[in-house]
Amino acid sequence: MTSTFDSDIFNLAPIAMWLEDFSEVKVLFDQWRAEGVADIGAFLREDRSRVIACSTRIRVLDVNAKTLELFEAASLENLTANIGSVFRDDMLDTHINELACLYDGEQTFSSATVNYTITGRRLDIQLRGTVLPGHEERLDRLLLTTEDITAREDARRAEAEQRHQAEGVFEHSPVSLWIEDFSRIRVLIEDIQDRGITDFRTFMDVHPEFVKQCMSEIRVIDVNQATLDLFCAKDRSDLLQRLGDVFRDDMEKPFREQLMELWNGNLFHHREVINYALDGSVRHILLHFSVFPGHEKDWSRVQVALADITARKKAEAYLEYLGKHDVLTKLYNRAFYADEMNRLERKSLRPVSAIIIDLNGLKEANDQLGHDAGDGLLRRFGEILNGAVSVPNHACRIGGDEFAVLLPGADAKAAGSMVDTIMELLKINNQFYSNAPLSMSYGVATSENGETIESVVRRADALMYDHKRAHYATADRAGGETRTRARPR
Repeated sequence: MTSTFDSDIFNLAPIAMWLEDFSEVKVLFDQWRAEGVADIGAFLREDRSRVIACSTRIRVLDVNAKTLELFEAASLENLTANIGSVFRDDMLDTHINELACLYDGEQTFSSATVNYTITGRRLDIQLRGTVLPGHEERLDRLLLTTEDITAREDARRAEAEQRHQAEGVFEHSPVSLWIEDFSRIRVLIEDIQDRGITDFRTFMDVHPEFVKQCMSEIRVIDVNQATLDLFCAKDRSDLLQRLGDVFRDDMEKPFREQLMELWNGNLFHHREVINYALDGSVRHILLHFSVFPGHEKDWSRVQVALADITARKKAEAYLEYLGKHDVLTKLYNRAFYADEMNRLERKSLRPVSAIIIDLNGLKEANDQLGHDAGDGLLRRFGEILNGAVSVPNHACRIGGDEFAVLLPGADAKAAGSMVDTIMELLKINNQFYSNAPLSMSYGVATSENGETIESVVRRADALMYDHKRAHYATADRAGGETRTRARPR
């Protein structure tokens, strides 16, 4: 009755079960042991034919219905006739571990391995075996179970593949990526909220040390290769040990705004910041901050993506420069001059002085020597004015050979000192270019009570033309005297 009950259990079990005879394998074991084989694992790996010799000595005595179903066999005979296609490929490697357990006298073993159905379908198997009581000496009765874990292993492989792909995307992303832990910052902010603070911005104004503390509590978990490239770091250790060189100077201000976003519950935000590479060069950065899904409550995993916009910022700065500057002289252009005139008109700051300058002889230089020579004169004069004039004053090229210097807050004496400085630099410049000396005519005017800036400039312009007429009159007289002295010859 017990035998029938055991048979019923064997056949009705919901897991594939095998009854096998390893007695011939035991004979082979005894032979190898007599030959002095101690490390059976190494012995079998040394020659795979020894593993095959063991496998062919195993005799399948019986299998249950679940085994036939799992391996798509019509009967025990059908299964054993195709046993070579069921146990193959990777099976030999894991079979070594099972044989080693039996060789070393263990009564049970288990391993994860791969089998195949008779039709060739791959099965991931959790194999477990035990020597039945009373058969320890001969190994002639072993009960084995083969649990189909294919679905679980497929899920594990899919997860591993997804993880591998995610790691690949992270590591090889062309954008700098940081994985960081903000959990300590979460605790600090919650503590402030629990204390009843509602105006967080004012709190940070009063307690700037809180912002510094938050910055120090950020833990960097990982960075990708693009991050190392962006910040000129040799490796992760090099970067993480020198984070103080990367995040410095004005970084505290945008970090305050980032804390405000987190205070307001915005876990996804972006802003432009300035960082520094380890070689000291500036990096203009577009920072994207996001808390990972599932970590909204503790902020223990956040991703910070940094896009390098340095080239864009340089281009924007250059375009802005072009919009306000004359390319040839590097002085401010007429558009800036007009805006500055309007700005000064709106401001109450007085007095305001203006110097209007016109280069003498530029047309003659262009006509006689070519426009390249004339451009050279303009560049030289631009260098002179750039050397003499600095903020809050501005030097502008407002026409072909006409220039203006606007001096907010400068009285007549200060304007006269500026003219003296310009004339001194012009003389020094002419010493280096004695074959092509520069000459200028100028007019200076200082605002009177209630006078508009435009009126000041008109007066300075009129004085410049008076100066210019006098210059050419003197030049004509000098030329006439030269011609008179030359006639007797």
